[in-house]
Amino acid sequence: MFKRILTTACYTGAIGALLLTLMQSLWITPLILQAEVYETADAAHEHVQEQQAHEHTAGAHEHEHDAEAWTPEDGWQRTLSTFGGDLVVAIGFALLLCALYNLRAPVKAWHGVLWGLAGYATFCLAPAAGLPPELPGTLAAELTSRQDWWGATALATAVGLALLVFGKHGGWRAAALLLIAAPHVIGAPQPAEHHALAPDALQAQFRVASLLVNAVFWMALGGISGWWFRRHGPEGEDLSTLASVR
Repeated sequence: MFKRILTTACYTGAIGALLLTLMQSLWITPLILQAEVYETADAAHEHVQEQQAHEHTAGAHEHEHDAEAWTPEDGWQRTLSTFGGDLVVAIGFALLLCALYNLRAPVKAWHGVLWGLAGYATFCLAPAAGLPPELPGTLAAELTSRQDWWGATALATAVGLALLVFGKHGGWRAAALLLIAAPHVIGAPQPAEHHALAPDALQAQFRVASLLVNAVFWMALGGISGWWFRRHGPEGEDLSTLASVR
């Protein structure tokens, strides 16, 4: 069973990462590059002002600039780095899906798509309702508080969806709705002042593109993993019978 889960996750994650990187290269990266133009222009303006005010520290600033960490250049380096990150994330999410398939085996491939949509709602849609995707140059709240809220929202959404789907009594489903709504009632951490260097139209376009790209990624991840998990089950295993028994 462990080999089955690992094999499914690796193949599914590789395909999902390729698809995600392709979509990001076509729709997400160009928007980020546009935003970085505004961020670079603002940084250059601040640097000029700083040089004018502190000319005697120019040598120190130059040394600090040279010591900055390496970042991939635009082009193949950036695309390859993006694919590496996508691969790790895709395999991790595929492992999670395959582990859940042991609780409720997908009878058909489209059942995996439903699992994928649940993952999308848990890890993308619900957190984005309070912390939408942000372009470079956007002022945000303190990182730790955002991470904590994101994790709590994902956990509450996952448990709430499980209660909605598998709960047999109305009380459990009512509790599920309250649980899903709780993080949003509390509210996501916000900066004292909202400020973004990129125009509002670019910000809106980036958020829509990010949500759509992730929706396609999750549906593909769920569909492929569900199909692969069924196809490469143990010999003689009737998944439809197994699912009905469960």
